[in-house]
Amino acid sequence: MTLQDIGAIATALCLLIGAGFTLVGAIGLVKFNDSMTRLHAPTKVGTVGVGALLLASILYSLTYKYGSAHEILIMAFLFVTAPISANFIAKVNIHRRSCETPPEPPQDDTWGTLNVPEADKAVSNPVGSTQS
Repeated sequence: MTLQDIGAIATALCLLIGAGFTLVGAIGLVKFNDSMTRLHAPTKVGTVGVGALLLASILYSLTYKYGSAHEILIMAFLFVTAPISANFIAKVNIHRRSCETPPEPPQDDTWGTLNVPEADKAVSNPVGSTQS
């Protein structure tokens, strides 16, 4: 078995794993009812699936031609932006109250909730501005 054969098998394995994870993410996106539960499928499973597909591309380029750093840059961008965008989408759903309100924190009334302390209300709403 040559190095190219091992590279081809590893590439095929990464393609199958990536396609499987991406398929599960797409099915989860369609099957879940609530927008907050729908959010988990593409951000968690889909990111791993695309990461495996990019790993297959890296293995292929290293096996059959010169390597490339493009896939590594794409993977780094994907792994940095996917959690941030998921967090923003979740916060929008919470603030629009289009989902079930998260449980109250056990020891603090304001951290991570929609409650705002009175001192912060005075700072965020200066005199003469309207509250929305």
